[in-house]
Amino acid sequence: MKTITYKGYQASVEFDDGALFVKVLHIDDVLVAECDRASEAEAVARDLIDAYLADCKEEGREPAKPYRGSFNVRVTPDLHKRAAMNAAEEGISLNSWIGDAIQQKLEHAGRPDRAEGTASGRRHALRA
Repeated sequence: MKTITYKGYQASVEFDDGALFVKVLHIDDVLVAECDRASEAEAVARDLIDAYLADCKEEGREPAKPYRGSFNVRVTPDLHKRAAMNAAEEGISLNSWIGDAIQQKLEHAGRPDRAEGTASGRRHALRA
């Protein structure tokens, strides 16, 4: 799966059932578009996101944000205990300790720092 990042949103480009689709990820609103060629995918993703943001502005509502900075993680009780104890020993909160651990894992994996859906919200579709 190829991904495109634009204005803080991430879109996937996938071939499914004989068609090429661009879909905005990580938000409740459904943003999907079909395109004819892979070379069009980035422009289609940008148009889809721009149209969504314009629609939200016109309707006077806040666009969905892809990330809030908060999520639940399920771990074993032992791992939870060990992490909490290590955080306390370092004099930081468990949230800060987990954030540091994620950052270290990303750096170790060589992932770049990027600043720059599911079907419960509004649908936006474009055809290129």
